[in-house]
Amino acid sequence: MRDLARLPKAHLHLHFTGSLSVPSLREIAREQGVRVPSALLDGDPLRVPATERGWFRFQRLYDAARACVRSEAVMRRVVDEAAAADAAEGSVRLELQVDPTSYAPFVGGITPAVEIVLDAAKAASAAHGLEVAVVVAASRMRHPLDARALARLAARYAGDGPGEVVGFGLSNDERSGDTEAFGPAFRIARAAGLASVPHGGELLGADHVGTLVEALVPDRLGHGVRSVEDRAVLESVVARGIALEVCPASNVGLGVYPDLAAVPVRSLVDAGATVALGADDPLLFGSRLVDQYEAARTVHGFDDAALAGLARGSIRASRASEPSKARMLAGVDDWLAAPA
Repeated sequence: MRDLARLPKAHLHLHFTGSLSVPSLREIAREQGVRVPSALLDGDPLRVPATERGWFRFQRLYDAARACVRSEAVMRRVVDEAAAADAAEGSVRLELQVDPTSYAPFVGGITPAVEIVLDAAKAASAAHGLEVAVVVAASRMRHPLDARALARLAARYAGDGPGEVVGFGLSNDERSGDTEAFGPAFRIARAAGLASVPHGGELLGADHVGTLVEALVPDRLGHGVRSVEDRAVLESVVARGIALEVCPASNVGLGVYPDLAAVPVRSLVDAGATVALGADDPLLFGSRLVDQYEAARTVHGFDDAALAGLARGSIRASRASEPSKARMLAGVDDWLAAPA
């Protein structure tokens, strides 16, 4: 079998603070003088049922980690370490998702927060030999007008290269908020050429996937795994070319599925969907991107040709420029052509 850490791939579903490692969080917390729950530092993956209480525990832990990111220096460190970790696993493209409102109070406002992340992404791209772009995400827990303001800000930095904003997302508990109400924010983002990349189809089923498809016109869906529960919805996703950012470890960690074998990666691929594997929040779920490919190999039976297909899908679903995509795809071909 070929080394999955050498397989060129795009990582399209990774959250800013959630990208941290446990040792880094421990060090940052100590430097910032912030106490964090032991559950964040014991090294065990987060596994809770997908209930309101379970999600609350996940969000509480994420918020505790985010409270440690309270300076420009720490923000830059988060981006640099995310890029370094991905580069070590063969990622040639990282589209890192961030909600800048969480960090704005510590750096002078929401615009400086975005600009710090973008500048750090550009520097990390040069330092680690991959392309790091940014997805700006709004939160379902805030008013849709806040999302519009974020979309206008994201549009100012739109592009496809390292250190530029490539997409606009919608994160947090999909069972909260009114999906249709965020439609105007996504229209602003699409008009600026940004990819529409909302979360959905994880804690809610195929009906909500259908709502997302109509209301937010996604280019990619964060998760989207539960589209398999309705054939018509899945066929619509495939027909529209909507890529699914599937994050098996977080699906299991949140209790959406009982184990990795139950995550419908194979069913989605067999239906013709573009699947881009993602790690979501390694800090909380205890595994990074290569682990998701390893699960596809060992749990779902994907051979090297099929794994190369997943990598190609992730690259094509990215917002990299066409010349960059061609170079990345050639790297996948080289990986597959090399002796096992």
